[in-house]
Amino acid sequence: MTYAITQTCCNDATCVAVCPVNCIHPTPDEPDFGRTEMLYIDPKSCIDCGACADACPVDAIFPADSLTVGQEPYAALNAAYYEQRGPRPAPADGPTFHAWGAPSFARSLPSDFGPIRVAVVGTGPAGMYAAEDLLLHTTAEVTLVDRLPLAGGLVRYGVAPDHPATKRIGDAFARFHTHPRVRMYLGVDVGTDVTAEELAAHHDAVVYAVGAATDRRLGIPGEDRTASVSATAFVAWYNAHPEVAPDAIDLSGAERVVVVGTGNVALDVARILVSDPGTLAATDIADHALAALRASAVREVVLLARRGPEDVSCTAPELLALGRLPGVRMVVDDHDPRVWAAVEAAAPHEKAALLGGAVRERVDWSERPGTERRIVFRFHSAPEEILDGAVRVTGEGEPAEIPAGLVLRAVGYRGLPVAGLPFDEATGTVPHENGRVEGRPGTYVVGWIKRGPSGGIGANRTCAAETVGTLLADAVDGVLPVPAGSARAFDRLARGRARTVVDARGLAAIERAERARGEESGRPRVKLGTLPDLVAAARGRRRLLR
Repeated sequence: MTYAITQTCCNDATCVAVCPVNCIHPTPDEPDFGRTEMLYIDPKSCIDCGACADACPVDAIFPADSLTVGQEPYAALNAAYYEQRGPRPAPADGPTFHAWGAPSFARSLPSDFGPIRVAVVGTGPAGMYAAEDLLLHTTAEVTLVDRLPLAGGLVRYGVAPDHPATKRIGDAFARFHTHPRVRMYLGVDVGTDVTAEELAAHHDAVVYAVGAATDRRLGIPGEDRTASVSATAFVAWYNAHPEVAPDAIDLSGAERVVVVGTGNVALDVARILVSDPGTLAATDIADHALAALRASAVREVVLLARRGPEDVSCTAPELLALGRLPGVRMVVDDHDPRVWAAVEAAAPHEKAALLGGAVRERVDWSERPGTERRIVFRFHSAPEEILDGAVRVTGEGEPAEIPAGLVLRAVGYRGLPVAGLPFDEATGTVPHENGRVEGRPGTYVVGWIKRGPSGGIGANRTCAAETVGTLLADAVDGVLPVPAGSARAFDRLARGRARTVVDARGLAAIERAERARGEESGRPRVKLGTLPDLVAAARGRRRLLR
């Protein structure tokens, strides 16, 4: 029996490395790697050894014969990839099962290559993949810096709480927090507490992995109304980000919410809004968000898309899962003849085909949402203006007004300028060459601040490999600036400047405190949602346990 990769695939290719028969594709050396929505197991080549399932950091791989009802379509999704890919080469004879290419040693360093000191700014997936690469393949000493008093980045504050398997990638990163060659400075803001120049002066190299911290704008009237909120803020709110107030989102008067966009983030917020709060109570969702959702009047979420279902921007696994959300009906607004025609014309492997099971309905927006919970896709409808209690949209025929108590803008993330570094306003990224920052020797970027907000968690692994490869090549060539300050001098500088510095021991204390709070209420953890609470927990004090 074959194995199948399911919805929570992180795409970091850990499974590829352990497969003895090369049945998982695309591999990192294939052109499609990083371009597909997930990795796929070839059912005709899989030998049922289970090595991939053991290695998977997010528990996304299962035997096809033990998939749950909600997971069963992923077996067909895996097989469909190979049907589209074309015939596979016949396996080679002999015990190796497949032909091996020439050996490659991407991290081959001179035997006398000494330790270098590298600062990594940001402890999300991009930063931790870079740190992992350095720690596993070199003798580098790594300084982890983050402006928040705890680590995690996108894993903690970007992954939806009802995706606990995806969050497990954080456990793989956490093993490096206590590595003997790692020093942690959490709660230190580069640009405020220490300058980019000061950080560089105490390290051979600095890698910035600061992500894309804000949202793209719609550029339409009414975008800044009170009831218009960015999806980035909404995601941070339900994930207990300490910089987003518990009362930042008001759901009390919203029966219908319009979400502009159809990407994975748009689907995340739509799903959270209509999910059963009783189910969410078993996750690490923020206490204030859970209370607001319990009291919420939201019964309908409208996903607004400028283009048709053939161009939906979410991934197939997320769309597939949305259609199987318990107690929620998925509807496609049949206001435009192009919409359902595209659904019916879609090939089985195309995302539009996944909408074939949705209810086809011409929605009357003059009517209030009913008692059932539902998600409505409204295609070929561009937002023109956000009004008081409605969204004006354009498309085929006359403009329509969709009443809404809340509008969430989910049209993409955008990077912010990094103090002391060049910045491209058009792309929201730091200009670079293979990760090397232009005009700043010894300075590098990785992740979304490098390539823009594209790709999931696993895409950062290959992104980090490129950046670290560039950094090491520069080190071997002797072009890295010689640091003027020592590690001890930086320790004094950081602790003297930052009001609170949390290290690996403090981070572990926060972890224990949150898990203890979770045990009290039967949850995996209850997150501490304010900076004072996090710092108090790091210091071993019980400041506030709500």
